[in-house]
Amino acid sequence: MIASLRGLVSERRAVGDAAVELVVEVGGVGYRLVVSPRTASGLQLGHEACVAVHTHVRESAITLYGFSSAEERTAFELLLGAHGVGPGLALAILSVHDPAELAQVIANGNVDALKLVSGVGQKTAARLLLELQARFDYLNADGTLGAGTYQANRQPSVTSEVGEALAQLGYAPDEVRTAIRALPEEGSIEELLRLALRSLAPRR
Repeated sequence: MIASLRGLVSERRAVGDAAVELVVEVGGVGYRLVVSPRTASGLQLGHEACVAVHTHVRESAITLYGFSSAEERTAFELLLGAHGVGPGLALAILSVHDPAELAQVIANGNVDALKLVSGVGQKTAARLLLELQARFDYLNADGTLGAGTYQANRQPSVTSEVGEALAQLGYAPDEVRTAIRALPEEGSIEELLRLALRSLAPRR
């Protein structure tokens, strides 16, 4: 697993609107990386670069994604953990919001901020926010993203659907977040929704 690379940027080209492909030469080997335009802005052709790396493995390819900091890589991996979010969308989100901004977007349940990302509509933004809020302790002491309370055994789709159901019933994002965090790690959507409604009932 490659965690970081330090070397000379020998190639650089845009790949669509939300990605830049780089080749970084390290010890005579050229590593092809995909980075966001925000990250690419600080990496100049012919100059040394030091990037944090996420290795994404699929059946048909192994792709390296590069980041200006470990915090940006953490944000990328946090987004990948959300149901229906692939590397392309995760990179597009980070092209609009840096990790600190994304942490605040998640904390505040700011749907409109996520809708600034190309291809993200109202429904996708709302689902993504609820899922990220439910599955992560998203703010560290320094305001960056963290994953300290990640619910490893809970399926993202279950969390998302319970959150969507509560939102449709009129519960506020902070109420949804509190209810979902109190749920057990296992159970069907129906069972978890009943438990969530039971915990929220005294609040109304």
